[in-house]
Amino acid sequence: MNSVATVRSLQQRITEMQPLRIDDRLLPTAPGLRQLLPEGALRRGASYAVLGSQQLALALLAEASSAGSWCGVIGCPAFGAEAAAALGIALDRCVLVPHPGPGALGLAAALSEVLTVVLLRPDAPPRLGEVERFSARLREHGSALVALGDWPRAECTLRVSASRWRGLGRGHGLLEERELAVQTLDRRGAKQHIVRFTGGTVADPETSTVRRLAHR
Repeated sequence: MNSVATVRSLQQRITEMQPLRIDDRLLPTAPGLRQLLPEGALRRGASYAVLGSQQLALALLAEASSAGSWCGVIGCPAFGAEAAAALGIALDRCVLVPHPGPGALGLAAALSEVLTVVLLRPDAPPRLGEVERFSARLREHGSALVALGDWPRAECTLRVSASRWRGLGRGHGLLEERELAVQTLDRRGAKQHIVRFTGGTVADPETSTVRRLAHR
């Protein structure tokens, strides 16, 4: 995947298979996650940072993927196909590069020209100049970035502060529900949210709560 020719070949193949993009500014987003985002959905041309949960980051891609968009997951060797499919990610439209090497940022930027949403775990903290060039590419091609880790000038930063599983009885049973405490920081300020996953998918929004953090 480090070869320029290989990347260009992949770009061409995805372009040929991907349907024409609808010129909508906002991308399909799971109802249970809309509360987390300033516009209630992922926006084309924007970047988002998720800290503390690969499951939450993948869930942000799922609705767009199930609606027909191509997505990419780069630098995530712990990616689980079964769990991703349960979230709603279409594996036949997902480009997976678990070990991109030191060129992860450049590869993600190149693939953002043909993928609708890219999930990237950077191999090193990005420099501001790299972020600005990547952002320009996202705006030009109408793609969105979800970064697993800190990302300067993100539209929204989602930080998981606590995680709790439910479902086990006295030494038996299945882990059926996961509850995440998520703090978001964006132009609206800071908020604290509860997001629930049931059976591997994002729970309905009525099961989530929101509390605005007190400003200090």
